[in-house]
Amino acid sequence: MPIPIEAVPDDTLDARGLACPIPFLLTRKRLAAMPAGALLLVLADDPRAADDMAAIAETGDCQLIDARVCDGINRFTIRKLAERR
Repeated sequence: MPIPIEAVPDDTLDARGLACPIPFLLTRKRLAAMPAGALLLVLADDPRAADDMAAIAETGDCQLIDARVCDGINRFTIRKLAERR
């Protein structure tokens, strides 16, 4: 299901200035604390962040809704699909 551009995330994780694997680890931790259906916006400037967010989405318990670069900052919108088992 597409998320409108103006959709407001339930939480924002500012991982700017942090190097891999810290944005990956912080994103997993934040998602684990969120309910199913919630949206998380992740801001990151690490060049490997796109690969990290894709790997998180491949776990099957969340979906990468949007990935874009704005003013040199990666912005990832992730929807949590289910509780981790």
